[in-house]
Amino acid sequence: KGAFTGAMNDKRGLFDIANGGTFFLDEVGDMSPTLQVKMLRVLQEGTFLPVGDTVTRKVDVRIIAATNRDLKSMVREGTFRQDLYYRLNVINLAVPALRHRRSDIPLLVTHFLRRSCRRMESPIKVLSEETQKRIISYDWPGNIRELENEMERLVVLAGDDEEIQEQILSPRILRSNGEVIHSFAQIETPQEDLPGALESLERRMLLEGLRRTGWNKTRTAKELGISRRNLIRKVDRYQLD
Repeated sequence: KGAFTGAMNDKRGLFDIANGGTFFLDEVGDMSPTLQVKMLRVLQEGTFLPVGDTVTRKVDVRIIAATNRDLKSMVREGTFRQDLYYRLNVINLAVPALRHRRSDIPLLVTHFLRRSCRRMESPIKVLSEETQKRIISYDWPGNIRELENEMERLVVLAGDDEEIQEQILSPRILRSNGEVIHSFAQIETPQEDLPGALESLERRMLLEGLRRTGWNKTRTAKELGISRRNLIRKVDRYQLD
């Protein structure tokens, strides 16, 4: 109250509200340098100074942060603070791009189609065989959001048709020349235990990455977000040389 013209009442900030709980920070790679300094102070010392106040307050907040940017490269370029990067990077969970986990696409398509149909009060729709091929072979550079938007678009354009035909797919998908997979039925579902399934996924991602880069280990390691030494160790482990 009174911090600036029009501030007639006290208002709690987000860190104050999250005290004792969890705070999710999305797109942390887009923070301005000024905000990075303030964020570091809160994370390092657990204190912040409310606007217009003269007394710092202490909070205990668990931080979950997310970004689609390469923070390591930003640190090297000087656009993201190194001390903030290491303060955030305590437990790192890398989510592979959708093109690296095509087995997820059928489940996501079904979910998004049903949700869009319910919202638009439309009969439940399915994809034709040719549409399935296109959906699976496309690389989805926009990942989940792009897939969600495409399914919503298809429901609108399909009208009263219960089967969605490929000709109403977005032009960028129709123009793509990805690896042709004949249908959702061909997407393999692991029949092994979790450690075995993870190993199979890791081996497949390594092999696909090496093929894409012409077996250039440095480029493959950078693309997969691991060190070159770690890549070489995994290549030896899975006998991919």
